[in-house]
Amino acid sequence: MTTRRGELADFLRTRRERIAPEDVGLPAGGRRRTPGLRREEVALLAGVGVTWYTWLEQGRDINASVQVLEAIARTLRMDNQERWHLFELAGVTIVPPAATECQLLGGIGQEILDQLDPLPAVVLSPRSDILGYNRAYNRMGGDLDSMEPGELNQIWLFFTHPYWQDLCRSADRERAAAYMVGSMRTAATQHLEDVTWDRFIRRLREASAEFDELWRRHDVADLATPAKNFKSPVGELRLQMTRMTIGTRGLTRMNVYSPRDEETRARLVELVAYDAEQKLRAVG
Repeated sequence: MTTRRGELADFLRTRRERIAPEDVGLPAGGRRRTPGLRREEVALLAGVGVTWYTWLEQGRDINASVQVLEAIARTLRMDNQERWHLFELAGVTIVPPAATECQLLGGIGQEILDQLDPLPAVVLSPRSDILGYNRAYNRMGGDLDSMEPGELNQIWLFFTHPYWQDLCRSADRERAAAYMVGSMRTAATQHLEDVTWDRFIRRLREASAEFDELWRRHDVADLATPAKNFKSPVGELRLQMTRMTIGTRGLTRMNVYSPRDEETRARLVELVAYDAEQKLRAVG
């Protein structure tokens, strides 16, 4: 079984298991060995053969048309992001091919980031590698300047770095963790044969039980929560995130965090001053 077919099999199974028979107008029936719908029920509702659907969920190398995949997506109540993920895993192109990823941030890009201070701002690759940031984000992130280059990945820090693990309030962290893993799985769909991506995800799963548990759910991201609360050296920051995409498909993105109240606005100014003070102390 290829990596892509294996991912497709797991994705279909996890989507099927989350739907109760009564959700789609079927009687609950007697005891079930596994949660959710049975394979034959999915096949019936989607109008496809039971054997064919079983083979698809087993990861066999069979072809699926756009119409059949659409029917399965509707039966399993997939949202737009999950539907796109299904088509990608099945090898059916419904979007343009991926553009070349931006791996380096040029001088002009860094200048734009610097001019956004005191609003925290960061540029991220599709894999959430941190390509650039300004002083406000540097200090909010626990002094990224002092970290090793191999650590500068937003998801890696979120799940493994002690400072980042305590950066969000508990309720915010739970939502953020689910979104981050879902967005990683969405992005990884276009890199299933990429050894670099595979190694990075394997490293994350080994380093964080929390990430591994979320990864095994096969959820894909929908929308990020724009309102976020972060801890910082100058007090809690109540922020609103704005995402701007870069490139023809927006694979590289810039996140800018704006204050939701005047107290946070004042704290952001203080945060940038605090960052500058720390740098002067380090030089001295």
